[in-house]
Amino acid sequence: MSLVLARWEIRPKDGAPPIRGDLRAPAGPPPRTAVVICHGFKGFKDWGFFPSLATAIARRGHAAVSFNFSRSGLGPEGEFSELDRFAEHTHSRNVDEIRMVLDAVTGGVLFPRRPARIGLLGHSRGGGEAVVAADEDGRVDALATWAAISAVGRASEPDIAAWERGELVYVENKRTGQRLPIAPTFWSDIVANRERLDIARAAGRLRIPWLIAHGSADETVPVSSARELFDAAGDQAELLLVDGASHTFGAQHPYAGATPELRTVADATLAWFDRHLLPHSADERAREPVL
Repeated sequence: MSLVLARWEIRPKDGAPPIRGDLRAPAGPPPRTAVVICHGFKGFKDWGFFPSLATAIARRGHAAVSFNFSRSGLGPEGEFSELDRFAEHTHSRNVDEIRMVLDAVTGGVLFPRRPARIGLLGHSRGGGEAVVAADEDGRVDALATWAAISAVGRASEPDIAAWERGELVYVENKRTGQRLPIAPTFWSDIVANRERLDIARAAGRLRIPWLIAHGSADETVPVSSARELFDAAGDQAELLLVDGASHTFGAQHPYAGATPELRTVADATLAWFDRHLLPHSADERAREPVL
């Protein structure tokens, strides 16, 4: 299947930095379904498996919409060159930006006509934020989360104390060796918006099909988070625990190909969106190679 790739940019009305993204879709008439992909903390749309995953989604007949949050720290050149903006990121802002991207998907900015059905996929912190966005936004028809957090605010006491003193807290980006700053506004947003950012509570209100995927050997977000989300979720949720899988299902950056664990979760996710977004059987697509 021939695909087209288009770059896009949204400038929020409040003057915030632009949200930059990619649109992958089958060549020809615009697809009637779309999947929006949200990266996690210290992630970005071109990290590791994301481009291959977006391509696989597009090959199934959906449009794949991936993007960098405006305060991801990624500059136009694709490097962590905007650390001052990274310092300003908050959960609430990310949820708002997911909804801005949904606005672009449904409002004629990215497509000449509104897709009939929309899926949302989030990894790690982006997974938890996707749960909140899906709860708030009735345009989401199906959800999939990979290694998603089940709660915000799990910071150390020294970090909380530093933020409350008005100081920056630094985290290491092990891949680049950079020290990434996080401003006190990150913590104050959590304190001020605890009800909105209650991921488990949002999970309990969801009434859309939701695939909850997690690796049993996740070293970053414990697998208990997946069980907490599943326990809170409604009857349309399904839990997929991938035995031995890490936080990124064995994938690295630069991407070196799919591991068996990544293929397992990607296969299940593609089938999930086919089943709940497409109006017909996807048996033939299910036999195509994944990633």
